[in-house]
Amino acid sequence: MKFLHGLFKYLIAVLLTAVCGGSVFGAVPDNDDIYGKTADASSPYYYPNLKLRFDEWSVPMADDELFYLYYGFAFSEHYRPLQSDPNYVRVMEIMSKIAIEEPLVSDIDELIMAGVKSLEHDPFSPQILNILAYAYGALGDTRREKAYFEKFNGIIRVIESSGDGLREKSPMHIIMFSHALDLIASRGWDYQKSRVISRNVEYVPFDVPHEKAKGFYFDFSRIYWNKPEGYTFKRERTWQFNNLKPREYK
Repeated sequence: MKFLHGLFKYLIAVLLTAVCGGSVFGAVPDNDDIYGKTADASSPYYYPNLKLRFDEWSVPMADDELFYLYYGFAFSEHYRPLQSDPNYVRVMEIMSKIAIEEPLVSDIDELIMAGVKSLEHDPFSPQILNILAYAYGALGDTRREKAYFEKFNGIIRVIESSGDGLREKSPMHIIMFSHALDLIASRGWDYQKSRVISRNVEYVPFDVPHEKAKGFYFDFSRIYWNKPEGYTFKRERTWQFNNLKPREYK
């Protein structure tokens, strides 16, 4: 299997328009506020209700709802960021062999099955959401294609809203290590190996400086909230592919 560069080329045209406009909130996620609102059944941000709406996606969710949903997942019993996901591995195996322009229906069906299962582990993986948008588009299912595209775009906006990522003191906040690399790759930028700067912050340098920045800082503190004693986490490099064409939606 081969690691490829330039993840998210399929959706890159529309995404760049969204992300380059700046952050949505410009505030650091407040854990007490997020827990209080997502755990309160009377709150408009009650986590189970938000998650149900995200899964159904009959109506696009507002950015503030996605914000509480994304960071609220860190308080969910299903949040296990240090657990391996065999379905993710299967998705990448299929993507490494699939004929992107003219895929077999059997390959797409298998890709969707593995991708949906992978979302049970990481419901907000930009990479998997992007792949599922491609897969449903390949089947001609434009409704689901657009839904996954909107979810993907929304999660990227949420992460960008948490900080500018330009300094250690203003990092973007992530709930999975892969989300940091996915965000950078969504801009079509190549990156180097991440460097741990402090207990809570890592720095991911770009191969080439972009927008007057040499890299982004990310806060990964939530990932280690429930770290098992003696656990050593080996990060695998994020899979990327460069043969999905840009797609625009009217």
